[in-house]
Amino acid sequence: MDIATLIGMLGALGVIVGAILFGGSAGGFFDIPSVLIVIGGTLFANLIKFPLEQTLGAFKVASRAFVHKPVSSEALINECIELAGVARKEGLLGLEAIEIQNEFLEKGVQMAIDGHDADFVRRLLSKEINLNIERQEMGEAIFRGFGDSAPAMGMIGTLVGLVQMMSNMSDPKAIGPAMAIALLTTLYGAVLANAVAVPMAEKLAYRTAEERRHRHLILEAIHGIQEGLNPRVLESLLSAYLPEGQRDTASNDKESAQGAEAA
Repeated sequence: MDIATLIGMLGALGVIVGAILFGGSAGGFFDIPSVLIVIGGTLFANLIKFPLEQTLGAFKVASRAFVHKPVSSEALINECIELAGVARKEGLLGLEAIEIQNEFLEKGVQMAIDGHDADFVRRLLSKEINLNIERQEMGEAIFRGFGDSAPAMGMIGTLVGLVQMMSNMSDPKAIGPAMAIALLTTLYGAVLANAVAVPMAEKLAYRTAEERRHRHLILEAIHGIQEGLNPRVLESLLSAYLPEGQRDTASNDKESAQGAEAA
């Protein structure tokens, strides 16, 4: 569970609702026609941009922003180095006895165990990476579409309200409430875009970049294992996927752990 996404979204919406409640009655901030224009208009506008199946599938992709099992690059590198050590000592068949948590890594290792050519494995896994990233980027694009359409629909709703207000100027007392209702759609559109849709798209983009990096790391590791690289050489190769400040730290931690085991 990514608690940051939940806290961020609830916090942003909570601050807005809190400001409304402290400012007076919340009843004046709810208008059904405004909700229909912003929510319905945004959804239907996105259906013009994207197919129905992709639009509905974006909500499933959105779950990645909330439900996420964090995997550090350092832990993934250590697991790959361990596998390389086993493969170098016992051969690729020795990897069958090792339980691998990461599904993509397990798939690559199993293909290596089955005796597939290293170039074929790299080509197949690369294709899977590209297709998976493409699906995730589609979900991100759809939420960015929501973020683009919501403020526009809010402005359209405001213009509709202003036209209706101007056509009924005979009652001066009704102008104030009518203006307030007209402005609600702009508020709804801004909240939907900036507190939900755009932040969600950014979090999905972060998750996509993280997964792309991890999968390319695994791809390099599988190729190195099949080539029979020395684990230390493989470690140097994979350390490029770590931020520069973590490379020396990870190496020192591993050396300390090995020293403790030797003692």
